[in-house]
Amino acid sequence: MRKRSPTHPGAILREDVFPALGITVSELANRLGISRQTLHSVLAEKSSITPELALRIGTFLGNGPHLWIEKQSKYNLWQAELKLKKVLPKITLFKNNLGVQPR
Repeated sequence: MRKRSPTHPGAILREDVFPALGITVSELANRLGISRQTLHSVLAEKSSITPELALRIGTFLGNGPHLWIEKQSKYNLWQAELKLKKVLPKITLFKNNLGVQPR
């Protein structure tokens, strides 16, 4: 497990992307077709980037949705691993009678 959390995609939008756009939060929310509150929640890292929002952002920025979904997924997975760090070592690998491990 990494020692430091991956950056929340909302922080990337807030710190790197949004300032370069030179528009207001209200204008960006309007152009994405979402509420200002929804955008603020993502920028404040209180909400995740959903597949729908990734499609909107990726279309608007021209870099596609995968970048944003992957960043959110990495962030979520790291958070889940941190939460379950004491539980996961107690889970043993399943082996069936044939000795074949499930995929």
